[in-house]
Amino acid sequence: MTGSEISPTFRLAYVPGATPGKWARIWSERYPDVPLALVQVPAAGACGVLCDGAADAGIVRLPVDRTYFHAIPLYTETTVVVVPKDHLVTAADEITLADLADEVVFHPLDDVLGWEQPPGEPAFERPATTADAVELVAAGVGLLVVPQSLARLHHRRDLTYRPVVDAPQSSVALAWPQEATTDLVDDFIGVVRGRTVNSTRGRPRTTEQSPDGRPRSARQKPAAGASTRAGGSRTAKSGRSTSGAREAYGGRGVRGAQSARRGRPKRR
Repeated sequence: MTGSEISPTFRLAYVPGATPGKWARIWSERYPDVPLALVQVPAAGACGVLCDGAADAGIVRLPVDRTYFHAIPLYTETTVVVVPKDHLVTAADEITLADLADEVVFHPLDDVLGWEQPPGEPAFERPATTADAVELVAAGVGLLVVPQSLARLHHRRDLTYRPVVDAPQSSVALAWPQEATTDLVDDFIGVVRGRTVNSTRGRPRTTEQSPDGRPRSARQKPAAGASTRAGGSRTAKSGRSTSGAREAYGGRGVRGAQSARRGRPKRR
């Protein structure tokens, strides 16, 4: 946490392809006095940023070291192949890795899919970054397999992509160091998980004391059977005041009222 005690700042790291905008908007509406600072970091450097304390939490790509980090999985991305718009691959709605067997497929050094064996024919050398690989695809040198968010991030008008149904996938998670679960981190977890402002996991709600001194919710209703008017209790079934029934039927009470409705005189 940075800043003064009066106005702390919550720092959220995020990797390329992640889109924290929706959660940032909810945060600014719910906690307007606590600025949220977005810190973009390379996928490979996200955990280091969290370990160094340069961010309070991060939207990262799995896996992470679960002995050191807490992680809440958010979603798993579709994997796609990025190709020129006039490539034969575009004739299909989706493809398999076998369809790439005869293609040059780039494997950049910042790849996030964790291939055991990349598909296709290897390029002469590995591009340094995904952005560099996209430039080579645009030049017609080869193809690139990446999570869909990265294909969108590096979108070009002369390129398109198709899903690869049997390729490895990349999962995205909210992660933070286990020893640094602050109140602000817990608040952001609530935002990501969709907790409402009045959620029991959110900030504590105000309470008032009942006459016997015990705390109760401000919305708590009187106990069943309690009097709602002075001078008369309520019956459990009819809900009418017994004193009101006596007045309506000449002091004969509820039994008298029942007899009157049946048309029979009250037995004495």
